Amino acid sequence: MILSARFMLRENFNSGDFMDKIIRCITSDGAVMAAAVDASDIVFTAQRIHKTTPVGTAALGRLLCAGSLMGANLKQSKATINLSVKGDGPLGNVFVVGDSDGNVRGYVSNPECETQYYNNGKINVAAGVGRAGTLGVIRDYGQGEPYIGQVPLVSGEIAEDITNYYATSEQIPTVCGLGVLIDKEDSEVLLAGGFLIQLLPGADDSTIDKIEANISKLEPVTTMLAKGFSILEICKKTLEGFDVEVLDESEINYVCSCSRAKLENYFAGLSEDELRGLPDESGVCEVNCQFCRKTYSFTADDLNRIIKNRAKKS
Repeated sequence: MILSARFMLRENFNSGDFMDKIIRCITSDGAVMAAAVDASDIVFTAQRIHKTTPVGTAALGRLLCAGSLMGANLKQSKATINLSVKGDGPLGNVFVVGDSDGNVRGYVSNPECETQYYNNGKINVAAGVGRAGTLGVIRDYGQGEPYIGQVPLVSGEIAEDITNYYATSEQIPTVCGLGVLIDKEDSEVLLAGGFLIQLLPGADDSTIDKIEANISKLEPVTTMLAKGFSILEICKKTLEGFDVEVLDESEINYVCSCSRAKLENYFAGLSEDELRGLPDESGVCEVNCQFCRKTYSFTADDLNRIIKNRAKKS
């Protein structure tokens, strides 16, 4: 069975034997760039953390794949990209942060959203996301003002919305494909991935014709992964008829940057009254990370220490 290896990977998830990867390629004439990602374990991790229903898993998983692809395209190291899909559907906000290494993290406002299906049995992501709303993009390079872009949703299926963002906001002809394959029996993630094809300055009509022909023959990304295609082979399928050069390839992970130290720095910016009002009746203030669900506990003594340390520095 094609997916039997994936079932084994899920059984041995904590072994660390499998790593998700991203690759970026370019045609030798510099006319087209293509990137592909296998983010199966990243999406599996997100599903496990947030306990999402199938539609929540599919929507968040697709945006995680997009965040990895778009983050890896950032030229500066330590740059980040925020993607926010805010539709009028019951899922609420779907939010992802990616970095220039392709690592990502994310969450969905309503992880328990009921799943609807199309007649062909596929998950109706648009019903969860909604078709009216916006896709917001923030690129932060760590210096200067971040770039902020926003476009209306065109489908709520995520990939088409990413494609529209590039065409509308950045004027870059782009094709995006994203997919999450979920087991129908136990609703567990089996495969997840995506690709991004972009025409670069200098692409002529013959280049466009070749790319359009390739896209018309392309299978869904999870079908290609299920057949055993590597991410390099997926890129070569999208760029069939061109000489392809690999720009870079790297391992990626679901990475959360939360820490107790960051929270203490945040608390240090609050007023003394605000800090003293944080503990509950038991004398403890608990903060839950939206991305990894980790809980940080601060006692009244901890908050008093933050107040005293701030007073010493002032």
